[in-house]
Amino acid sequence: MTTALGAPGGPRTPGSGAAAVPPADTFDLIRRHLSPGLALTGSFAGRGATEVSAEGCRVTLSDGRTALDFGSYAVTLLGHRHPDVVAAVRGQLDTMPTSTRSLANPTAARAAAHLADYFQQALPKVYFGLNGADSVEVAVKLARLATGRGRIVAVQGGFHGKSLGALALTHSPLYRRGLLGTAVDVVHVPPDDPGAVLREVSGGQVAAVVFEPVQGENGAAVLSVDVLRQWCADAARYGAFTISDEIQCGLRRCGERSLALAAGLPVDAVLVGKPLGGGVVPLSALVCSEELYAPLSADPFLHSATFGGHPLSCAALPAALTAIEEAAEHGRRLTDALDTALDRLVADHGEVIAAIRGRGLLRGIDFTTPAVAGSVVVELAGGGLLVSPCLGRPGTVRLLPPLVSTEADIAEAADILDTAITVAARSAPGEAER
Repeated sequence: MTTALGAPGGPRTPGSGAAAVPPADTFDLIRRHLSPGLALTGSFAGRGATEVSAEGCRVTLSDGRTALDFGSYAVTLLGHRHPDVVAAVRGQLDTMPTSTRSLANPTAARAAAHLADYFQQALPKVYFGLNGADSVEVAVKLARLATGRGRIVAVQGGFHGKSLGALALTHSPLYRRGLLGTAVDVVHVPPDDPGAVLREVSGGQVAAVVFEPVQGENGAAVLSVDVLRQWCADAARYGAFTISDEIQCGLRRCGERSLALAAGLPVDAVLVGKPLGGGVVPLSALVCSEELYAPLSADPFLHSATFGGHPLSCAALPAALTAIEEAAEHGRRLTDALDTALDRLVADHGEVIAAIRGRGLLRGIDFTTPAVAGSVVVELAGGGLLVSPCLGRPGTVRLLPPLVSTEADIAEAADILDTAITVAARSAPGEAER
């Protein structure tokens, strides 16, 4: 039996007893050594409690309350502590958790082969990183080196990370406040303009075109496949690479292993991450063509990282992808249940819900104003549902149900949303009328 996040009390779990760090101490440490802002938001979200354990799609807090995790920024596609992934990582931990970086490591080699096979060898070369920005950085670097060109075409509304190179591709100026510039020459094009890429690449200066088929941080905005197909054709015509950033929307999150490959788009690379480590360890990857990878084939030390291809992370990959595929059909049923639930919410709350965006298990609820969306997030935090806000689109609340959730979990989340939206609409009537 579980206790909703809004209800105090409930069963204790390992880590929430006397040996655990008291919440007050945790927030004090965060405030002093990490960020006062993080301490404030964490305390607010948990109403003074901290996260202490998790299983599947539920998180247990330090006071025994539980919450459905439909957030975690798309990492927990397999939920928390998937047993097959945990077993794979534990097995590697007991043998060789890190690499000498001098000797060949079979765990990384097998993971690379497994990932290439997962995409039917359409893109045979692999580079491993730890987070999404790692994959973006190496993809852009290789494109510039392979073409001898400097410019990158990205898309308005896109998000590709916050390291300086990846940040240049990220569209929202919110993440560049206080920075005088970025290291990459980037132009951002409208997502609905089929001729936008042709105008940019025809000058012969573009190394690559980078896009997200579904823009997660932009409120789960879905890009037109027809537009993307035209962009790919125009880029290829002028010798530019095309890179599909599916770090958030790929690996069955939106129904397909790769949205670009499933649509038959002739991309040169697919970027994956977030759930690639099974929700247990950090892992990302660039999966690409021989042509894009050519600079690294010629010099394998051209781009490297101490923990790139880390055995502990790579050990999780085969187990994670196997579990994802085993749950793929269940994911389609969850999508149907989510569609039904969201349609009902729109019917009941059309005065404050402007639109529903997204695909599969990546959805954005657009509210009429950021104030209403903010009120909804406040209510959800206390009602037992964790979601992922969109910092670049504050009027949208993002839902990311795990593949391991059930139709009953979807219904429970919909009930919590219904209550939260009702309260938010009542508390901000002036905003709702705008």
